[in-house]
This record gives sequence, C-alpha cells and structure tokens, in this order.
Amino acid sequence: MDQEEGLKAMDNIVTQFNTYEDFLDSQITTVDLYYLEDETLARQLVELGHRGTGERVKREDFEARKAAIEIARLAERTQKKTLTSAGKDIQDNFLTALAMREEDNRNGKLSVPPLATSCINVLQYQNWDTESSNLLSVIFIRDRNSHGQEISGYIDYAHRLKTEDFEVYFSGKKRLLPRPKDMSFYNWDTNIAVCNSSPNYQVIADNPEGLLFKFKRDRKILNVDPKEKPGDNSTRIPIPTELYIQAVIFDHISRRKT
Repeated sequence: MDQEEGLKAMDNIVTQFNTYEDFLDSQITTVDLYYLEDETLARQLVELGHRGTGERVKREDFEARKAAIEIARLAERTQKKTLTSAGKDIQDNFLTALAMREEDNRNGKLSVPPLATSCINVLQYQNWDTESSNLLSVIFIRDRNSHGQEISGYIDYAHRLKTEDFEVYFSGKKRLLPRPKDMSFYNWDTNIAVCNSSPNYQVIADNPEGLLFKFKRDRKILNVDPKEKPGDNSTRIPIPTELYIQAVIFDHISRRKT
C-alpha cells in the first residue's frame, strides 16, 4: 500500500469511528471475547497488533489524523463564514459576478453548478472531479482613476483576495481598480505599461499577436484578445456595469477528468 492509499484508508477509519476505543472494539470478534473473557485485554491485543480483523492502526496516528481532519473542517467552516461578499446588498452586475466567484477563487476549489456550468457546458462538468478542480478568474477593468486618467489592466482575482480586504469593494466604499502590481497595468494618458506574473499565472508579454497568460497549474494559455477564443476550459464574459467603462471576467477551470 503506497502513502496515498494508506492515508485514504486512515481517513476512512478516522471518519467512521468517533474514538480510538470504538475502532478497537470493531476489530474484536465474539470468539476473542469468549476466550479472553476481558474486553480491556482484547483491546490491548488489537492495539499491539496481535488480534484484529483489519490493518493495525496506532493510537497516536489515529488521534493525530482525527485532530487534523477536525482542524481542516473548522478552517473550511470559518472560511465560508468570512466571505467578504456575504450579507452585502449588492446591486451592480460586476460586484454580483465577483461575489458568485469569491468562494471558488478564495478556496481554490470548484463549486457545484450553476457557476461552473456558466463557464463550461454541463456535459463537460459531469466528467469532472470537483475535489481536484478549481476555478480561477482574471478580471479586466478599464476606467478612470482619481486623477481622471484612463487606466486598464488584468487582475488575478484569487491573488487579490488573499492580499487585501474586499469588504470595501463589496460594500461600495471603494472601487476595485487595476494597479501597477497586477498582472497587467496600462495608463493610457502617461503610456506607462507594466506586466507582472502572479502566483497563479505567468505573463507572456512578448507574443507578437498580443498579451497572453499561462495558468501555472495546468499550463493552459489564456488569450484575452476579444477577437480570439480565450483557450481550453476558459470563457470570456463581458459584464454590463455602471461602475466602469468596461469590465470583463475570464474564468478558467483546471482539473483532472475522473
């Protein structure tokens, strides 16, 4: 049994039994109790590996894995509670689109439809394992900054979620705008252009046909040219909004087929 299979087997045991004693009891047969006439002794023999109907599991391994699973469960629950879009009275289409994608981009996992099916057709989605798939979104914004200068840029949504508090955007206190530290930034008045790779994307700026982004997880290429197809497992979604001159969201699902 390799390490991954061993971990899955341990997880099955840990989730099936509330306590280590419950697991030991499951390994004791009526024949064991008949001859030993002592439940405590029978448990000790199972723990030492001298008795039992399954593979030996050490107490410290059981309890460590139990604790790890519980920590992960609590962390996931806390994460869901701390979505910055939760409970907000969101009216604009652009902010609504960001709110729909917040959990997926923040947690790195693909949710169930309808969001996934808005990106990729239903037949494809049914062949995917959501546990090994994730949604990443690139945001394009064109508008004017506080100085009245026209700016535009491409934003790694998942990265920005991790590095700043989006509560100010979802509450309407501030507008999300591209920055020089984003994947792409251009000031149309000053002609300042900046490109930066992010934790999720590699920027390909020297492509003669225009700007490209490569997803680091599956190495697929995202083409942001509106005249071209965006690429495998990617969609380009223009968002009608009153907040910006132009807003577009590119969704990409990286996954392994089941």
